[in-house]
Amino acid sequence: MAVRTTTINNLDIAIMELRGAITGYRDGNSIQKQAADLLEQGNRKLIIDLANVTVMNSYGIGSLLNVYARYRSFNGHIKLCHMNRSLQNLFVMTKPIMIFDVEESQREAISGVWK
Repeated sequence: MAVRTTTINNLDIAIMELRGAITGYRDGNSIQKQAADLLEQGNRKLIIDLANVTVMNSYGIGSLLNVYARYRSFNGHIKLCHMNRSLQNLFVMTKPIMIFDVEESQREAISGVWK
């Protein structure tokens, strides 16, 4: 699993692009560390792009929920985008779809309302 992070408008919005399988400690820890670094730098709006995620299990979902909780504790906001059908099904079955704000694309996530 690889993580690429970019920022827009001087850290106003950060985009974290995840790639590959998110199924274990190393993957989840990498996501959580990147998010913690962004929070430390002052970011409060994070978009997590799932377009290139091949597989995710409960550990991956748990890591995303951890990031969500940390951002919320700093009055931050998270959006997910580019969620493929299998990830949508996983998020519906395990209920995190009720927590996350999900958009079709990065463009929609950037321009949409931040809750």
